Amino acid sequence: MSPPSPSSPELLLVTGMSGAGRSTAARALEDLGWFVIDNLPPSLLPATVQLLSRTAETPKVAVVIDVRGRSFFEEFQSSLDALDHEGSDVRVLFLEATDEVLVRRFESNRRPHPLQAAGRVIDGLARERALLADVRGSADLVIDTGDLNVHDLRRRVDAAFADPERVQLRATVMSFGFKYGIPVDADFVADVRFLPNPFWNPELRELTGLDPAVNDAVVNQPEAREFLQQYSAIIDLVAGGYLREGKRYVTIAVGCTGGKHRSVAIAENLSARLVRSGVETFVTHRDLGRE
Repeated sequence: MSPPSPSSPELLLVTGMSGAGRSTAARALEDLGWFVIDNLPPSLLPATVQLLSRTAETPKVAVVIDVRGRSFFEEFQSSLDALDHEGSDVRVLFLEATDEVLVRRFESNRRPHPLQAAGRVIDGLARERALLADVRGSADLVIDTGDLNVHDLRRRVDAAFADPERVQLRATVMSFGFKYGIPVDADFVADVRFLPNPFWNPELRELTGLDPAVNDAVVNQPEAREFLQQYSAIIDLVAGGYLREGKRYVTIAVGCTGGKHRSVAIAENLSARLVRSGVETFVTHRDLGRE
C-alpha cells in the first residue's frame, strides 16, 4: 500500500454479514471519536475521501458498507483500488457469525434478510457470504460476534481502534474448547491439550483457569512455561512483518478440550506477557461457563 498523503483521513471500512453487529461497531467507533458514515455506496468512497481531505482537520472516518447497497457493492474492490492508488490509509473491519446465529437474530427481530427475496433467511445469507467472500479474505480485522454480546463487541472495537498511537500491535487472546469448534476469526490457533488436565484432579475440577489453584497447576508445569516463552516470542517475531503489511490486529486462539482450565490459564498468562512486550491485549474466554 502506498504511504498516505498528509491530508488524507484515516479511513476504516466496516462491513460484514447482516445481523453480525455493524450498527453496534459503528456506535462504538462514534464514541471513540470517529466520524461515521452509514451505508455509503462504495462508488462514492473516493470522492468522499477527497472531500474530507480538504477539511482543515483530518478526521478519522468509519464508513459502514453492506449489501443494502446491492448493485453498488460490486464496485467495492475498484473503489478500494482507487483509494490505494491515491495513497489513502484504508483498513477493513469485517464482522461475521455462523448462519445458525444470524438466523436466530433475524428471527428474534422478525426482520427479513435484505437478499432473501422470496426465499428464506438462510438463502439470503448464502448469497451474502458469496458476495463478501473476497472482502473477508482481505480484511485487516475479522471479528466473529457469535459468542459476543453488545458489550463484548464494544470492548473488542475499543481494543482495536482506541488511541492508535499508543501501541504498535493489538491482540485479542481468546481461550476456547476444541469440542465447541475452532474460532473462525483466529489468526493463530494454539493447542494446549498437551498439558496435564486439571479436570482429572477432583479438587480442581469445579474451578476454572481464572482460579489461582488451577492457574498454578497449569503454569507451574515446565512445558507450560516453555510454551509461553516460545509462543510470545513467535508473536514478537511476526509483529514487525504484520505492521509492514498493514495488519495491526491479531487474534490468538488458545484451545484445550472444554475451554475451562488449561486454555483459560494459558490465555491469561500469554496476554500478560504480550502486554509487557508492548502489545495492547484484550482477553476473552469464549467457552467458559458452557460446561
